[in-house]
Amino acid sequence: MPRSLKVRQDCIEKVKQAVRRNGFLSQQALAEELLMARSTVVNFLTGKRVDRAVFVDICEKLSLNWQEIAEFDRETALVSTQETQRETSNNYADWEEAEDVSTFEDSQNKPKEAQVIDTFYVERPPIEERCYWEILKPGCLLRIKAPWQTGKTELMSRLIHYIEKKGYRTAALNLRDATQEDFTNLDKFLQWFCTILADRFALTTSVEEHWRKSIGNSKIKCRSYFEKYLLPSESPLALALDEVDRIFPNREIASEFLGMLRTWHEDAKTRPVWQQLRLVVLHSEIYTEVDINQSPFNAGYEVVLTDFNQEQVLSLAQRYGLSFDIAKVTQLMAIVGGHPYLVAEALKQMRQQDITVEEVLQTSHTAWGIYSRHLERHWRNLQSNSELACAFKKIVLANSPVEFNSELNQSIAIKLNNLGLVKVSSNSVMPRYELYRQYFRDHFQNNL
Repeated sequence: MPRSLKVRQDCIEKVKQAVRRNGFLSQQALAEELLMARSTVVNFLTGKRVDRAVFVDICEKLSLNWQEIAEFDRETALVSTQETQRETSNNYADWEEAEDVSTFEDSQNKPKEAQVIDTFYVERPPIEERCYWEILKPGCLLRIKAPWQTGKTELMSRLIHYIEKKGYRTAALNLRDATQEDFTNLDKFLQWFCTILADRFALTTSVEEHWRKSIGNSKIKCRSYFEKYLLPSESPLALALDEVDRIFPNREIASEFLGMLRTWHEDAKTRPVWQQLRLVVLHSEIYTEVDINQSPFNAGYEVVLTDFNQEQVLSLAQRYGLSFDIAKVTQLMAIVGGHPYLVAEALKQMRQQDITVEEVLQTSHTAWGIYSRHLERHWRNLQSNSELACAFKKIVLANSPVEFNSELNQSIAIKLNNLGLVKVSSNSVMPRYELYRQYFRDHFQNNL
């Protein structure tokens, strides 16, 4: 049995229809549901090879018979899983680059910056307008901070789409596309970083050749590659880095790489070539192992994504074609708040299965409910950090907000807040959503 598979060319359209039929509004949404890198999903959807187990998992999620759509050949059988995981797609062809699978039928009536192919995107004013304004500034550093599954990547896609219409060159990198080998040391990571960009812009000078001929350390070689080959152009370069948190466990790489980004942003104040760069950094947490003044996390402009309000939830429900009113919105938000993914997932299930809010929420906090993957991921994260797990256990088992004390200090609360699990006030903390209280209370009580 081959170790990797790809979708037959004559079945690609069938696969795309399955994505729509199952209610996934973007590549990112499908990737997050499967707990996979977006590039892996892109490879699958565009007929590139992926690991056989991954291929089968995606087909199961899309209710497809994997044997009916897989292409079996000798070449497929010879490709290793490792090579498959490194293969990325820079040309999505018929699959729109802005991620989304639905199209505006009346886009001519929308503002130009909103003419993105996603009728389900809910704007959170004034966030989008400010981002459009900031990204046009020479040497811009735009930081988008929010917990997992709250819309960072979707906002990034809109920014990329907007800036492309302005004639900018663009590149969006997800750091989860880097393998563990790429994180071996700073030199390997920066070579991977430059190689992805070289491939994106079809540069003729190879990164390996530049590295071999250049003098200085890895950061100097990376800088000179940008200055010689990436930045000199009539059009600015917008570079978006998604899931920057991925580098945090690698302390040396994180400190040096983040410091390098900060330096590039500051260089734009005095060096015209660096004014060509527009940096967009997406992250959930702030890396605290490096001096804040040596990282990008207190430079540039920060955008903190907020939850949806009642009007925005109602608007989204109407786009799903549901008969909703404020009473139903209130009922839904009492459990999941305004969390973009949790709200959208509930609405999607209601549309697909023709069920009520009550029916969706009845099992929402269980292991077989619609949020099981989302909740299980949070549970795994907590299991890997006993300090956070202990603090969160105290919070969800309490019947009222927990005040800060020696066992639950503000630093721990902020970490839980960055994960999207709690709401922090001036002197206390509580579960962010009732869904989390119910699910994690059951889990902690069953694991006493």
